[in-house]
Amino acid sequence: QVQLVESGGGLVQAGGSLRLSCVASGRTFSSYSMGWFRQAPGKEREFVATIRLSAPSTSYADSVKGRFTISRDNAKNTVYLEMNSLKPEDTAVYYCAAREGPLYYRSTYYSADFRSWGQGTQVTVSS
Repeated sequence: QVQLVESGGGLVQAGGSLRLSCVASGRTFSSYSMGWFRQAPGKEREFVATIRLSAPSTSYADSVKGRFTISRDNAKNTVYLEMNSLKPEDTAVYYCAAREGPLYYRSTYYSADFRSWGQGTQVTVSS
């Protein structure tokens, strides 16, 4: 399994931006479908975004569409989550996830769709 390490979280005011990064170990990163999930206190982990191996390559939760962008750099074994126009309700621990091979297009995804997880990075948005 691939090892994942997230970074880039922090405290930001509402309306601000952050970019999360997730670096994966291993030499076959390009063959992994990648995702971002988040978990707020007292809530279940929820899907944020995925980037798949084939078109349409990206999917987003309705709550982040138009504000968040997922991308990947296979040369750097890294997946990114660019977060703009942040809201207090975006406050959560954000987790990077990986699944070897393709991930079929759906409007939403679940934790069980992914096999490997990072340790998470805290994002706090103040009002």
